[in-house]
Amino acid sequence: MSAPQDFLNYKYYVHNLDPVLLPIYGNVGVRWYGLSYMVGFILSYFLIKWLCEKQKMGLTKEMVSDFVTYCAIGTMAGGRLGYCLFYSPDLFIKFKSDFPFWGVLAVNEGGMASHGGMIGIVIAAWLFARKYGIPTLYLLDLVCICGPIGIFFGRIANFINGELVGRPIQSFVSWAVKFPTDILSWTVADKDKFLSLTNVYQQLGGSPDQWKTWVESMAFNHEAKNAVYSFMNRIIEETHKHNGMVLSALEPLLTPRHPSQLYGALLEGFAVFVILFLMWRTPKKLGVIAASFGVLYSISRVADEFYRMPDAHIGLQLFDLSRGQWLSIALAVISLILGILWTRTVTIICPGWGRVASIKLSRK
Repeated sequence: MSAPQDFLNYKYYVHNLDPVLLPIYGNVGVRWYGLSYMVGFILSYFLIKWLCEKQKMGLTKEMVSDFVTYCAIGTMAGGRLGYCLFYSPDLFIKFKSDFPFWGVLAVNEGGMASHGGMIGIVIAAWLFARKYGIPTLYLLDLVCICGPIGIFFGRIANFINGELVGRPIQSFVSWAVKFPTDILSWTVADKDKFLSLTNVYQQLGGSPDQWKTWVESMAFNHEAKNAVYSFMNRIIEETHKHNGMVLSALEPLLTPRHPSQLYGALLEGFAVFVILFLMWRTPKKLGVIAASFGVLYSISRVADEFYRMPDAHIGLQLFDLSRGQWLSIALAVISLILGILWTRTVTIICPGWGRVASIKLSRK
């Protein structure tokens, strides 16, 4: 659909969702992001338990909870270390005097990396397999069919948090979103935008003259710059409270963007899960589901990242692809090679969930 000339003036939805579901005290509370991980692990537990009961591959009901715990630890540790390694290596040598002291542990700085989480899960599955004598490839198949569930809820949480925002729209998209967090990317060169918030500053109890003084001097006064950005964070907090005055003032200043987080939820999460789940209805050689996940996830990730802003401190790389896209391409190649290898060498066939559990393992 071709865009009308005034598509940027369309009244798009201004993101006003609060990342905190249940405040407890100060900045402490139940957050949607943490809840998404919990829901993903709980649903994965029940799905793995159901599959194991049908497939009878040696993983008992009592072992399932231990396996999910292994995967949870692998996901969290691998996801964080993966972000530090792939996107911000400086966090390894960043230390400060207040909690959590080490940049790697400061999960609010950058968050997690899905590719790192996958590496963590592979290690967790391998360790669990060694301890209990379960085929490693079967464990990988189980976590890979559950992985998209966690990805789905994780991307929904990314949207609620207003993070990993999409690229500016280039044509009319009625479901585009304006994210208030965009204001944190304004620089001293955007003086007119800052000044347009003078009325907001006044409405929230500040002096218009003080605001104008800070904005005019922020280019050379560090204290003024800190004061300006401190107020910008307060503005974002006001949008979480659905402050209509603040939302109305911000709306014309924000760029309409693709809700790339929701694209990711549908592609990387929902679509990949449905395909893998239907694939495993019939018996498959061990490793086929895991390899298929790697390829399908990579294709989905490469596709939806064309609508997602690259990391600001990295930008686009070779052939105008993002770091996440290049990591996904590497994952796809590795998965394809392993899939071909496992198809030719693995002899154990796992029953599908749609077949009776009495099917015997084939070692032909």
